[in-house]
Amino acid sequence: MRTIIVYKDETDYTRTVTDYLRDFKRQTGHDIETLDPDTADGADFCRTYDIVEYPSVIAMSDDGHMQNVWRGLPLPTISEVSYYV
Repeated sequence: MRTIIVYKDETDYTRTVTDYLRDFKRQTGHDIETLDPDTADGADFCRTYDIVEYPSVIAMSDDGHMQNVWRGLPLPTISEVSYYV
């Protein structure tokens, strides 16, 4: 499984996302991959998976199929996302 959070840095929700990432690591011992939609790779990913709202948390299977997606704020609970790591 692969879990990704897509967000833009230096926005009004950046602090919320960085706090969430820190808390997730502390509680689960796992990291969530981050992706900036303003990069070439990020833009391609967002087009492929139709991500248009930030922040978005995406849980994907190893073969690239989306398992779950949470769009916007509030972010999902850590227990909801930890199922996918």
